[in-house]
Amino acid sequence: MTNRCRRDILRTLAGGLVGATSLANDRSVAAGLSNVAETTQKDWFDEVMSSGKAVKGGLRLYRFSDEIYAVTEPITWIPNLGSSKDLKKVEVPAGFITDFASVPKIFWSVLPRDGVYVYPAIIHDYMYWMQDTVREVADDTLREGMQDFKVDTVSINAIYWGVRAGGGAAWAGNAKLKESGEKRVIRKFPEDPLVRWFDWKKDPMVF
Repeated sequence: MTNRCRRDILRTLAGGLVGATSLANDRSVAAGLSNVAETTQKDWFDEVMSSGKAVKGGLRLYRFSDEIYAVTEPITWIPNLGSSKDLKKVEVPAGFITDFASVPKIFWSVLPRDGVYVYPAIIHDYMYWMQDTVREVADDTLREGMQDFKVDTVSINAIYWGVRAGGGAAWAGNAKLKESGEKRVIRKFPEDPLVRWFDWKKDPMVF
């Protein structure tokens, strides 16, 4: 698929999502990850870090066999000077579990789930889990984070309006999981790459 074709599809999707934001609570954000046994994604944001943007920590991830990731080293995002939004520094600790639910399923065919925006997507996932701010701030952080990573405007708008339209279900779902005792930050990582997160989280000693 050519870049031009992708842009055309994204414009269509984004346009539809902008008009559908009132249906946010009736839509769910699907989770998904790329099929890589263990991933180190660092080179693609070296340019961002060297350009003075407030991004800290090479993105290193452990992949569970059921397509769930754990951040193996902390990552940090800081809003740029002069940001018009009420955005704050976000620090994601090592061991945070992410399913990249920030990227709605409808975009998977044109937006790789391990694309350049994956760093801000994890920041966004963490904010959706912690819920120590309002959802709008988390979504605005995702948008500004993608700008820092020089994601093209069409993709930014498509993803942003996707989470505005569908993120309510993910936000509410996380709140229920936390109430039920679900934890998302581990202290111990598996040695076996075939271990599923579904099984690993049953051991209270890993937290």
